[in-house]
Amino acid sequence: MKKLAVVLASLTLATSALANNYAIVGGKVHTMGSKGTIENGTVLIKDGRIESVLANGTAPQGYEVINAAGKVVTPGFIGALTSLGLVEVSSSSGVVDSSIEKTPISNTGAALDVQYAINPDSSLLAITRLEGMTSAATAINSSHYLFGGLGAIISLSGQSPVLKSAAFMTIDVGSEGAENAGGSRAALWVMLDKVLQEAENASSTLSAEKPWYGLNTRSDVDALKRVLKGEVPLFMRADRAADILQVISFKDRHPNIKVVLVHGVEAWRVADQLAKASIPVVIDPEYNLPGGFDQMGATLSNAARLHDAGVQVAIGMDTHNIRLAAQHAGNAVANGLPHQAGLEALTSIPAGIFGVDNDIGILKPGSFADIVIWSGDPLEVTEAAETVFVGGEPIEMESRQTKLRDRYLSLRKEGNNKPSQYQRSE
Repeated sequence: MKKLAVVLASLTLATSALANNYAIVGGKVHTMGSKGTIENGTVLIKDGRIESVLANGTAPQGYEVINAAGKVVTPGFIGALTSLGLVEVSSSSGVVDSSIEKTPISNTGAALDVQYAINPDSSLLAITRLEGMTSAATAINSSHYLFGGLGAIISLSGQSPVLKSAAFMTIDVGSEGAENAGGSRAALWVMLDKVLQEAENASSTLSAEKPWYGLNTRSDVDALKRVLKGEVPLFMRADRAADILQVISFKDRHPNIKVVLVHGVEAWRVADQLAKASIPVVIDPEYNLPGGFDQMGATLSNAARLHDAGVQVAIGMDTHNIRLAAQHAGNAVANGLPHQAGLEALTSIPAGIFGVDNDIGILKPGSFADIVIWSGDPLEVTEAAETVFVGGEPIEMESRQTKLRDRYLSLRKEGNNKPSQYQRSE
């Protein structure tokens, strides 16, 4: 938490020196907090943060007014699980940091940390911002270790990307995870409990002078102690209902660990048990076809059934295509998820899971001014983000894709069907 406070303070100082003050007036404001939805709302932005959120407010002197009449205003969306900043072209190994082989630094993978691999210049950040996504959780999605290491919360500003390092730890406890434990779940769960028991019993500081021959390296132990204390959530990936029941049993054995179920294709089958155990779920609600025997119960109603049972649902995809999250949330709404729950799955719920809801995910005084003005309902695929604020400043609504589009459209208008590099002066 201290590291998060330092990072957030530095970002505030950096933006406040350059920030303008803005007043977004007249829009339908979904605060995603205690103020609910405000018709004809006014959001004041000062020094990179939200100053106030009011009904029927007016813009003070010295504020640049942005007319949002007839439009919808929301917090910037949060991707609850992605590989943003870690992958540029998935088929090119030189720009893929989302998968890892074994290295000497770790025995179990707990010590791996993605914050050192994030590329703030990734072209995918700009593409994702245009869809109203302003921050995301990013993590390794393929590991040959027991754990996938520590993930981070990143801003899509393209500048200082890491909002919170060591924000969560990942582990696959399904069929793929079993492959890392000798090929069977029978070994996986025993290994997991033994590794955690060793970390819990290890002294608070492992002396470098004394030999250590544990299942974990010293760095693994340090990382796992934070998980055991509940300081770092443990994201447990499982799809099969039987595996999800094992996740629930694990939570019963380790009540201090903040368990979050990830992927959860068959989570709807054990929704009541998940709700009773207070385990939130991060899913891709569009996952409706079985990709393997772990996912035979795939259905578009997964999110709706989980919500009806009282489970907190957030939306994430362990790829870089999180820009499609609003569309997927809209499809979940079409299959029974309440509209408000669809918005919460992209804002307040992921912010709460990661413990950053004082800064992102909710429009309230003091939070980061990560705000999106939409042409209409954000969950309708025919509507679009028109203005996106990140850290209190509107971003350029362009990406590599839009630049290519404009380039070739302009050539067509000029009656030339060849790219500019083929044009030669006479």
